Amino acid sequence: MSDKGANPATPGASAAGPLAGLRVLELGQLIAGPFAGRMMADFGADVIKIEPPAREGAEGGDPLRKWRKLHPDDPSGTSLWWSVQARNKRSVTVDLKAKAGQQIVRELAARADIVVENFRPGALEKWGLGYEQLSAANPGLILVCLSGYGQTGPYRDRPGFGAIAESMGGMRYVTGFPDRPPVRMNLSIGDSLAALHAVIGALMALHHRRETGKGQVVDVALYEAVFNMMESTLPEFDRYGIVRERTGTNLTGIVPSNTYPTADGRHIVIGGNGDSIFKRLMRAIGRDDLADDPALANNAGRAARAQEIDDAIAAWTSAHSLDDGLAVMEAADVPSGRIYSAADMVSDPQYLARGMIERATLADGTPLAMPAAVPKLSDTPGATRWPGPRLGEHTDAVLAELGYDAARIAALREDGVI
Repeated sequence: MSDKGANPATPGASAAGPLAGLRVLELGQLIAGPFAGRMMADFGADVIKIEPPAREGAEGGDPLRKWRKLHPDDPSGTSLWWSVQARNKRSVTVDLKAKAGQQIVRELAARADIVVENFRPGALEKWGLGYEQLSAANPGLILVCLSGYGQTGPYRDRPGFGAIAESMGGMRYVTGFPDRPPVRMNLSIGDSLAALHAVIGALMALHHRRETGKGQVVDVALYEAVFNMMESTLPEFDRYGIVRERTGTNLTGIVPSNTYPTADGRHIVIGGNGDSIFKRLMRAIGRDDLADDPALANNAGRAARAQEIDDAIAAWTSAHSLDDGLAVMEAADVPSGRIYSAADMVSDPQYLARGMIERATLADGTPLAMPAAVPKLSDTPGATRWPGPRLGEHTDAVLAELGYDAARIAALREDGVI
């Protein structure tokens, strides 16, 4: 892997970030809540991640520490995903089921601006950590709750993962080919979309607090975050009774926008759906007849003849290599691209020029490439200051900040609370 254009990301790297001074307490585990915490940590927030302590017969910590560990002989035993998902956070071990552990969380929440949690609805209340209890000591507190179905409604108590949200939210229904069952992305997109909505909601609530001094609850349902991405599917059904179906590689009603085969067995993605772009595309592939056809001058006309247009483009791309096809499209100023794998990303000049491949140094000295923080801010950019911490690495320091002395910390550890 080339280092050209890579950003160094090592513990202690200076990057205050626009959220510097913001205190976030992260409860929960796996993907949605922790991804929201990671976004805020990337931009300078002090994110304290609460994890269950190790016990006899149980390793403790967020299960993500062991997810997607592709090499069983890895001596660290920790997933590479963890290094990214938990970067810039401080790890504190606390047993949330223990009274003393709940008290620690209450003390941390009293000093926090935001608490992020993704337990099932009702779990925090059961532990005496609900918004009513926490906000009594901290009226400006913002509690961000992520769950499968939200904090209310008949499905509230059901377990809900991202895969279920993608299905209920409508994304799975429109993904895949019409003659095959719905498919999923090989990613946890439902969780990630919910996390982004959580960060947006938290920042909105912070703005409201600045005006009023009052905190509030941000209720993010995973299925609703997915549903929010479904574009015009609902009004189309409401007005015309149209149910958008799976169409493979094209975009329903937007023509041409598709993936086409190339002569070297690869694929090129072409978006020629703008009226002037369509004309340039057709001339570039030698189809002036289609470029000059008045019936194809707008998208409505093209949508009615989508198959004819796609066939014309595919006939041309099938006679050209991917690189040659991209060169012709670029010369004609037609949006186009190759389909990237991770191997393509790490050597691509645009990724490198934008500093999108960061290199962190793990605790054992191993370098690790990871995605850089986005979006890019001109004056206060995000950064990776350190990769995911060891389990409980910051427990003693954080408890000391709360005023706990060494003897009390030792007693809590002896009792299995931390």
